[in-house]
Amino acid sequence: MKRPRKIKRYCPSCKNHTAHELHRLKKRKAGELKQGQRRFRRVMRGYRGFPRPKPEGREKTSRRVALKYTCAICKKSHQPASQRAKKFEIGE
Repeated sequence: MKRPRKIKRYCPSCKNHTAHELHRLKKRKAGELKQGQRRFRRVMRGYRGFPRPKPEGREKTSRRVALKYTCAICKKSHQPASQRAKKFEIGE
């Protein structure tokens, strides 16, 4: 999927269509104090195996792409729901 770096779209804080700059976000480190991570650490403690089945043969063909739009006028950013894409590229 190819997307332009600058695009005109609706800004919720300006309440108007303005020019936005597109940024791709990287996955950040998962929080150690989140409930799922605490549960995972508790299950992994001791003499047990891995708590989830191996995902053999079920790998997804595409990855989620997280995008952030920054308004050129008010400089506020907003992040819509992520999309799936095999290949992602930001053009000029």
